[in-house]
Amino acid sequence: MQPRRTRPTRDTRLSRRARTTAALTTAALLTAGVLTGCDSSSDTQTKGAPAKKRIIPTPVWDRSPDSIAAVGDSITRAFDACVVLSDCPEASWATGTDVQVRSLATRLIGEPTAVAQRAWNYARTGAEVADLPAQMTRAAAQKPELVTVMVGANDACADATTLMTPVEDFRASFTHAMRELRRTAPKTQVYVSSVPDLKRLWSTGKGNPLGRQIWKLGICATMLGDAEDLSAKADQRRALVQERVVAYNAVLKDVCGKDLRCRYDGGAVFEYRFDGDLLSRWDWFHPSKVGQGRLAEIAYRNITAAKPPV
Repeated sequence: MQPRRTRPTRDTRLSRRARTTAALTTAALLTAGVLTGCDSSSDTQTKGAPAKKRIIPTPVWDRSPDSIAAVGDSITRAFDACVVLSDCPEASWATGTDVQVRSLATRLIGEPTAVAQRAWNYARTGAEVADLPAQMTRAAAQKPELVTVMVGANDACADATTLMTPVEDFRASFTHAMRELRRTAPKTQVYVSSVPDLKRLWSTGKGNPLGRQIWKLGICATMLGDAEDLSAKADQRRALVQERVVAYNAVLKDVCGKDLRCRYDGGAVFEYRFDGDLLSRWDWFHPSKVGQGRLAEIAYRNITAAKPPV
C-alpha cells in the first residue's frame, strides 16, 4: 500500500511561496552586482548623481615630440664642425638640417623645411650653466614639445681649477633654469645630456702632436693644458676637473629626476668615447660633423625609448 500523502496546509504553501520569492529577489540582486560591480575600479553612482567618467591619464613622456628647442653651449652650436673658429648650427646634433649629421630634429620632425619651422637653437658658444635660465626663457616662449639641454663643459674648462663653477652654484642655476621653463611651458619635455668626459678626451688626444699644439692656445686649460705633463701636480689638477664633471652630472640627474617631464641620458654622453674623426680637426675638442651625428643618435635612442635610461 502507498503511504497516504498529506496535503500541504494553506500556511505551508504561503511559507514556501515567501521563501521562493526571497530566493529569486536575492538571485536578481546578485546578478545585478555581477554585471555592474565585478570591476572594483569602476566608478560608482550615488543616488541622484550623474555617473563619473573614468579618466585615463595620458603618458607623461611623449616619444615622438614634434617641435624642439635647444639650449646649452658651443657643442650644441656645432662650433668648429664646419669652419674654423665658427658656429655651424646647421650641423647641430639637436636642431641641425645637415643631412650628414641627421640631427635629433631631423629624426623626429622630418624634412629640413619642417625642421626650420619647428626647431630653435638658443645655445651660445662659451655659455656656462649660469646662462641657462635666460636661454630657457627664450625657449619656453616657443612652447616647444621638447627642450634639449647640454651644458657644463665650460663650467669645468676654466683657466684654473679655482675658477671652476662650484657645484652648489651649478645646482642653483640649473634649478632656476627648470623653473623658468615651467613658468611658461609646464608641459614641455626636457632631455638633459650629461657633460662629456674631459679626462678621457685628454687621455685619447694627448698623443696627437697637432692637437697638443692647438690645446696650448687655451682650450680647456684645466684639463688639456700642458697635455704632456704627467707629474703628480698635473694629475691632481686633472683629477679635480674629473671630480667636478662627475658632480655636475650628478646634479643634472638629480634635478631632472624631480621633474616628471624630464629625462636624463643616464650618463651616455659622458661614457661615450669621442676620438678620431668624431672630433673637429681644427681643435680636437669639439665634435666634428660625425661626432655631432653620434650625439644625435644617443639623444634619439634615449628620447624614443619606452623607459628612461638608468
